[in-house]
Amino acid sequence: MKEIHHILIPALFAFLGTLWIHPKVLKIAIMKNLVDNPDARKLQRNPVPVMGGIAVFFGILIGLCTSQTIFENANVFMLVSAMMIMLYTGTIDDIIDLTPTIRFVIEILIVLWLIVINDSSINSFWGLWGVGVIPDLVAWPLTVFAAVGIINAVNLIDGVNGLSSGFCFMASTLFAIMFYYSGNTVMCTLAVSASGAIVPFFLHNVFGKSTKMFIGDGGTLVIGTMMSMFVISILDENSLSASYALKGMGLIPFTLAILAVPIFDTLRVMSTRMLHGSSPFHPDKTHLHHMFIDLGFSHVGTTVSILSLNFLIVASWFLSYKLGASVEVQLYIVLALSIMVTFVFYNFAKRQIAKQGKALVFFEKIAKSMQFEKKGIWEFAQKTIDKL
Repeated sequence: MKEIHHILIPALFAFLGTLWIHPKVLKIAIMKNLVDNPDARKLQRNPVPVMGGIAVFFGILIGLCTSQTIFENANVFMLVSAMMIMLYTGTIDDIIDLTPTIRFVIEILIVLWLIVINDSSINSFWGLWGVGVIPDLVAWPLTVFAAVGIINAVNLIDGVNGLSSGFCFMASTLFAIMFYYSGNTVMCTLAVSASGAIVPFFLHNVFGKSTKMFIGDGGTLVIGTMMSMFVISILDENSLSASYALKGMGLIPFTLAILAVPIFDTLRVMSTRMLHGSSPFHPDKTHLHHMFIDLGFSHVGTTVSILSLNFLIVASWFLSYKLGASVEVQLYIVLALSIMVTFVFYNFAKRQIAKQGKALVFFEKIAKSMQFEKKGIWEFAQKTIDKL
């Protein structure tokens, strides 16, 4: 494994790349009126430029180009090409609104292409329920289902300032740690590049006033594709993380814990829509972040709360692993907490809002304490970020 500074250099250059190109992409988006306009479903009050994904992808590319490891691995070119196609798909969707069918077809084809080119798939359960390697006849459909699900789950959490980018930073950093200690230099470099590239965008998205941009479908599809490849890299039978599985670490619980809130919130939203006779792709305001807004949380308060809940699930999984819990118990803990956060807590909070229940006062007090945008330092942060 390379020295730590060889890993941090791509992160630094990815950060600088996004920082440099962000204002230029913003200027183009404003000139061409490439903005996300407010409507009854969206939470912003004014049109906001929606090309942030281009800036983040540029930063990731700059980070990758600083690592010699990337030039030595032909599969990386294929992955970057796939991310670029998803960027174009999402950007076109941001501009002219593609149908869900077209998007799904493109996503499925991209995932299948990556499976074939990289000869990699989710083809091992790593001892979960006593199951090891599974045949390609099962592994390929499972991989397509999981990857397309991850891509769309990441896309659907993009609802409040900082949520999708904050999640990307948290998830990429956690995946990078796994890849670093397991010796997967290529995926570690990609993960740290993503972490570095997302930081400038996150700062502008959260604190920026005149420099705010949304990451858009282009950005979330890129992030989702990258996350799905991280999962595939870990769960493939030839994974470099195998040594950790032998030590009792549940690789499936690990990946599921990192992606817990996006995946389970998407499952809840889509299943609820279908139970009510609607299309699972029909947009509405029933996501977890909408519930936090209804409780009185600000955008930043909502982002902090949701990311904290997701991190709590990861921390609980890690504690169960360190305490020697079996792979099955690790999975059950992740599943139970994920359902508690996205199903049970959501429905309980919505009932409290509807009935003006006693717990609503408690939630409102927490929401008020997390109104970070009203703190005195907020205006200073806005002015500082807008100058970057």
